[in-house]
Amino acid sequence: MLLTVALLIPISGMRPDPQDHSFRTLGVARDHLFGFVQWEAEALVDKALNAAVAPQRYMTEAERTQFVRDYIQLVYDIHQIEDKVQDIYTDPAVADPEAASATLRAERDRLRARQQARQALAESIIQAQIAQVLAEYGFGVGGEVLPPVVIRFTQLPTLLIISPRDRIERIGSYPLEHGLTVDQMEHLEDTVDSELGVSSLIVPLGGLAVWPAMLIETGHLPSVFEVGAHEWMHHYLTFFPLGFNYGVTPELYTINETVASIVGREIGWAVLSRYYPDLAPPPPDYTPRPPESPPPETEEAPAFDFRAEMHATRVHVDELLAAGQIEEAERYMEERRALFVRNGYRIRKLNQAYFAFYGSYADEPGAPGADPIGPALRELRYYSASLYDFVATVRGVTSYEELKDALNRKRALQAGG
Repeated sequence: MLLTVALLIPISGMRPDPQDHSFRTLGVARDHLFGFVQWEAEALVDKALNAAVAPQRYMTEAERTQFVRDYIQLVYDIHQIEDKVQDIYTDPAVADPEAASATLRAERDRLRARQQARQALAESIIQAQIAQVLAEYGFGVGGEVLPPVVIRFTQLPTLLIISPRDRIERIGSYPLEHGLTVDQMEHLEDTVDSELGVSSLIVPLGGLAVWPAMLIETGHLPSVFEVGAHEWMHHYLTFFPLGFNYGVTPELYTINETVASIVGREIGWAVLSRYYPDLAPPPPDYTPRPPESPPPETEEAPAFDFRAEMHATRVHVDELLAAGQIEEAERYMEERRALFVRNGYRIRKLNQAYFAFYGSYADEPGAPGADPIGPALRELRYYSASLYDFVATVRGVTSYEELKDALNRKRALQAGG
């Protein structure tokens, strides 16, 4: 618990500022805030009990890998059954959904009991596999990775994101309880918007860098390692200027999240390549590319390109807001949201808060729009001798100007041969 507090206190962006108008959001959302204290107590007790026994030490590498595969498959099967149960309950043609879903629910509960009994061991194996690769990439100290890799599969809180209406900037983020219904989210967002005069959005999370790191329960193994390494990088950066100043400025939000995304993607790929090669994607490619341009016109209508369309949307929204045309920007975003929905992308709300959140993850183009931070970090990784060299360069950065200086130094070294 003390370590958790020590990790969170330095992260300015995670502490509400009572002098800032967005602090009033806590008053509006107080009935839905996530209970971190209870979650931490339960997670740390469970971790301590498993560490005392450590059954993974008596398993071969092949047995450990198969155990994780079986665990993730078990989670996948549970989610499939839960989807079927939900379909029954939402089908108006089913007169008695409780009776109709009884067999499925019994099977789900049986599998859930098996999954819960195996969770701690699966987490320990996954932690060790990520740590082993991190150590080999240069992040180990005396053979140990510090801080330790510690994850916990859980039902993640959602996050209430606050942005001003006249610009895209994350000025507040508040963890809320898991399981809010759509109507509850809409009501809370509408209340925050009207009372504070801001743009808000409640978003799901894939992971959260408390300690142990919260990871969403998923049946997709590749994302487990990518998100696990992503959240560990946040833990690691906390002890350096970049992480210590997380959230002090919007630029530092984006730099932190993009660095963690680059590390998560590369370490996740490396873990899969070693332990689960059949699931490994192609290695990340950070070769510098020219800015995105519209595809050439052809007689045949091109397939809908989500990233290109979202990029174009963000660029035009920035232009409208810079011109002071707030209402026009909001109308435009709603029109664009309808376009995305028509093309199969179920975006519930597209507003300033949407871009303030998703634009912080700039390791790939799209929601960041014309923000230069993502391309700069991708190019810096390209010119770095290793992933560790990249992190060692960027962990001391506290502004975009410092990032540009670091990139220019790498360019000069590259040009000099």
